[in-house]
Amino acid sequence: MNLVQSPAQRMLGLAEAVVDLSAIRHNVRTFRTRVHPGTEIMAVVKADAFGHGAARVARTALDAGATWLGVARAGEAMQLRAAGLTAPIFTWLYDETELIWLADVDVSVSTIADLHRVIAAPNVRNVHLKLDTGMHRGGSTPDQWIELTRAAAYYEAQGSISVRGVWSHLSHGDEPDAVQSRKQLRLLTTGVALARRAGLNPQYVHLANSAGAITLDAPECNLARIGAGLFGIDETGAGLHPSMKLLSKVAQVRRIKAGEGVSYSHTYVTPRDTTIALVPIGYADGIPRIAAEQASVLCRGVRMPVLGRITMDQFVVDAGDLAVEPGEPVTIFGDGSSGEPTIAEWAEWAQTIPHEIYCGLGARVPRRYIEEAQR
Repeated sequence: MNLVQSPAQRMLGLAEAVVDLSAIRHNVRTFRTRVHPGTEIMAVVKADAFGHGAARVARTALDAGATWLGVARAGEAMQLRAAGLTAPIFTWLYDETELIWLADVDVSVSTIADLHRVIAAPNVRNVHLKLDTGMHRGGSTPDQWIELTRAAAYYEAQGSISVRGVWSHLSHGDEPDAVQSRKQLRLLTTGVALARRAGLNPQYVHLANSAGAITLDAPECNLARIGAGLFGIDETGAGLHPSMKLLSKVAQVRRIKAGEGVSYSHTYVTPRDTTIALVPIGYADGIPRIAAEQASVLCRGVRMPVLGRITMDQFVVDAGDLAVEPGEPVTIFGDGSSGEPTIAEWAEWAQTIPHEIYCGLGARVPRRYIEEAQR
């Protein structure tokens, strides 16, 4: 079968992810109105800003009122610095050999061993001590906290470090009753009091993630780490805007008869004569293979179900009796305003969370950035 496309259609590429920067601005401003006055926003742009492009998203978030940037790994912090971003950056995962590069980056410390590694790195200055308040995924255990805070206070008095923050991480931030979150907040508040008793005076106390910033009233904290919420992943009904639309286009069209198998192993057999359309994006680009039995896309204003297996580079949809042509736009997901699937639907079809869908979008899919006027 020949691929029928005009030169102009070929120039558009096979797929693209359109990132709406105005949605990210809206989301940052929404969180600013929901936290206590004086509470700062840390825009967490780890994993290339959940696949959206870290540097571009970071600049947008800072422009909207965020004052900090957060990343998981040291290399991500260095990429932001290399992109010219000068805002405070906090990172919590690093190798001992990477500390030499983190002179102007705040780092997390959970154990005495961590503390000694930081002290041995001549360039690292600012640390945030992490207390495990119930997530059980890193952080100092409560029984080791006094030892850690006393050691940190000793080294701070020596001028080796500055303890700029005390922090923890919510395990149930998306639960509206916030029972577990309030328990964690009480433990963190106690931990801060013990740190002060040891002689420390942390400038920042932070616990809430995106969901927790909505569900947990935490005047004791003055910094909120917003990651998923930046991109409109809304677990609490806060009115966030989805930040990405994933687009492709029809590459090939053919008419097939009832009883024909589609894609590998013919796991789908057509019950009637129909038109099928090829969409040139697949699991190598982040389209979850497991979603094939339920997924659909929008083309010509109609939801078209995915037929058969999603393959590495492409999948097939059922156009029914519509006269679809090569080059027709296909919306894989968006904000749902035109009837297209949303990121939440794709996550449900793939038995996962929207975070994983966003983060899984591959490098073959170019990102294009738009503002509100370009929607």
